[in-house]
Amino acid sequence: MTPIPHRPVFILGCPRSGTTLVQLMVHAHPRFAIPPETRFVLDAYQRRREFGDLRVAANRHRLAAWIVRTERHRFADLGLDPDRTAAAIAAAPPTLGSAIGTVFRCYAERFGKPRWGDKRPGYYQHVDVITRLFPGAQFVHVVRDGRDCVGSLKHQPWYRPDSYAAIATWAEAVDYGDAAADRLGPGSYHRLRFESLIEHPERELAALCAFLGEEYDPAMCEPAAVARVVLPARKTWHDRTLGPVDPAAQGTWRARLDPWEIELCETVLAGRLRANGYEVSGGRRASPSRLARYAATASARRLAHRKRRMTDTVRRLGEPSPAEVPAPPH
Repeated sequence: MTPIPHRPVFILGCPRSGTTLVQLMVHAHPRFAIPPETRFVLDAYQRRREFGDLRVAANRHRLAAWIVRTERHRFADLGLDPDRTAAAIAAAPPTLGSAIGTVFRCYAERFGKPRWGDKRPGYYQHVDVITRLFPGAQFVHVVRDGRDCVGSLKHQPWYRPDSYAAIATWAEAVDYGDAAADRLGPGSYHRLRFESLIEHPERELAALCAFLGEEYDPAMCEPAAVARVVLPARKTWHDRTLGPVDPAAQGTWRARLDPWEIELCETVLAGRLRANGYEVSGGRRASPSRLARYAATASARRLAHRKRRMTDTVRRLGEPSPAEVPAPPH
């Protein structure tokens, strides 16, 4: 098997679908480094016109300082020296993708690994942006029972929206994932079912490695061994990753969801649940008032996404320099 050393890997999916577990499993592989979640990739892309033409050295230095010094970017979680990383960014090819990729390459070098990736659940909404910055990117989409995702989200200290939004988020993640699969093809998009992963980790991880062009390594089945190194201690909601992989971490929605939430999930998500291998209990249909409220929530989210796409189309017209990582020389 020939390794693919220059293709970055992006792990995405509905929040609370198991993306952190997959991040740790991939990071446990001797050739990959996947850092904790940062906040600068999409922010940099949306603000790219502010930094001007990156072929100008002063603009690259300004971008580098913005990445490593802005507190909300969580650069400190990477354990990298800000000055050395900023210098590496400034010395990289003059594209936004090169600047961003340099940070992750520095993180991989910290562990002596040749390949890097990134993990953020919400990237499922921005596959087009990621593929523009990194044309060779590979995507790992983690799918978990939508009822379990909703049940987990509603108990997270950082989650502010209601259950209607949580249900719409899972539906959105599945729909956007289906679209990405059709557009990218099997060489760039891989769907990983959470329940299959925790029940048969060796089999599922071997298939994932085949997709990534790497040999499977048994260390991937021991994500807890790297959890304390990779995950910030403040993220206590990831404490389950500190123990062994637990096949019982499924079906918890029965205890976590209220009856009306189960009814709404199974009414509006039934087709998507079945398509991804999940049985529907066949209870009562959700009430018209709850269906109307869900429809309004889902419609507002779709409208917001369309507005983002339109805004990005306009912003592309006045870009001062290329966004994508330059192709390697032949």
